[in-house]
Amino acid sequence: MLRIRSVRALDDYRVRLTLTNGDAVERDLTDIIWGPVFQPLLDDYARFRQVRVEAGTLAWPGDLDFDPDTLIWSGAPPSEAGARPERFLKLPRRLPSTA
Repeated sequence: MLRIRSVRALDDYRVRLTLTNGDAVERDLTDIIWGPVFQPLLDDYARFRQVRVEAGTLAWPGDLDFDPDTLIWSGAPPSEAGARPERFLKLPRRLPSTA
């Protein structure tokens, strides 16, 4: 199972992730940091830069984190063995379905 080993905050709500397989990827989190839970990160960019790796995913003060598969794959991991995540990816906002 592929997870995040280390993170470096970049400009404009982007991060560089080093994964457990050694790959380095960049993710633009602009569109997935929204809503009241993540408002503290939007209100205080210095707080966003306090990102750290915890249990294989990104975390911030105040118990904020993301599903690691969303950060790595932008959804569920692929089923084929040996799949590698895209090097650069802008993660899209996922809105709750209205069923």
